[in-house]
Amino acid sequence: MEMNMDPVAQELMLAFRHFGRASWQQHRAMEGGKSSEIMTLFCIRKHTQPGSMGMKVSEISGLLQVTSPTVTQLINSLEEQGLVERTMDPSDRRAVRVRLTAKGEEAAGKRAVTISALFNGLVAHLGEEESRQLAGLLNKSCAYFSERSAAAAAEKNTREEGEKL
Repeated sequence: MEMNMDPVAQELMLAFRHFGRASWQQHRAMEGGKSSEIMTLFCIRKHTQPGSMGMKVSEISGLLQVTSPTVTQLINSLEEQGLVERTMDPSDRRAVRVRLTAKGEEAAGKRAVTISALFNGLVAHLGEEESRQLAGLLNKSCAYFSERSAAAAAEKNTREEGEKL
C-alpha cells in the first residue's frame, strides 16, 4: 500500500512517533510502577480527605474514566506492593474503601516531585509561551483523535445495525 501523505502530515506523524518514544516515558518507567498505577495513586491521594475511610472503587473509576474492573486490578497490584489498603465501609458493608498507606503516600510524593521537576524543566527549556502553545496543540490534537474515534465507532455501529436488517 502506497501512502500519499502530505509532507507536513508526515512530519507530524514522525513527531508523534518520536514523542511516543520520548525519554520522559522511559524516565517514568525507571522510577518504578506503571503509569496507570501512578495515576491511581495520585487520584487517591488528591481525592481522599485526611482521616477519611478512603475512596470507593466506583469513585476512582469515574475520576480516571476507566471501568471498575480495571481499577480493581490496579488496586490489587498496588495492595500487593503495600501502597494501598482496603477497608470495609461501616455504613455499607457491600462497599470497600481504598486509601494510601504510609508507603503509598511516600511513593506518590516522590513521584510527584520527580514529575514536577521533569515538566518544570521542560517549561524552562521551551519557555512559557511555547509551553502554553504546546499544551494547547496537544489538547487540540487529542480532541481531534477523540472525535475521529467516536465517529468511527458510530459508523461501525450503523454499519452493523444495517447488516442485521
